Amino acid sequence: MTPKQVAEYMLGQDEFSQWMNIKLIEVEENYCLIEMPVKKEMINGLKTVHGGITFAFADSALAFSSNNSGNAAVALNCVVNFTKAGKEGDVFRAESILVNETRKTAVYDIKITNQNNELVAKFVGTVYKLGKKVTEL
Repeated sequence: MTPKQVAEYMLGQDEFSQWMNIKLIEVEENYCLIEMPVKKEMINGLKTVHGGITFAFADSALAFSSNNSGNAAVALNCVVNFTKAGKEGDVFRAESILVNETRKTAVYDIKITNQNNELVAKFVGTVYKLGKKVTEL
């Protein structure tokens, strides 16, 4: 399967990413660009996007980029810095880029921006390679 086919396969099984209305914009090996509209159910008590939603969106980008070679990987450590509050009606984009890889781990930088290309959050995710194929799980 191509990286895009693997990402589409994963998204087809990922009910949470589907609930977030995530769309795959661009997929290459160890890379992805995804998009998500911010809906009412994603807003917190301060009328901004709940931090857990932003984190989950970045985590989905990490999953689609780190698994699209067909080899399964899971999050080992993730760090997020929130730089701008999102609001209902925004459209978030997450770009995930591989920055370092070893035999058993890989590190990805993920940048989340809004429709005005303003930085919403910066996320760094480390994954552990399971030694299995995505389709075997």
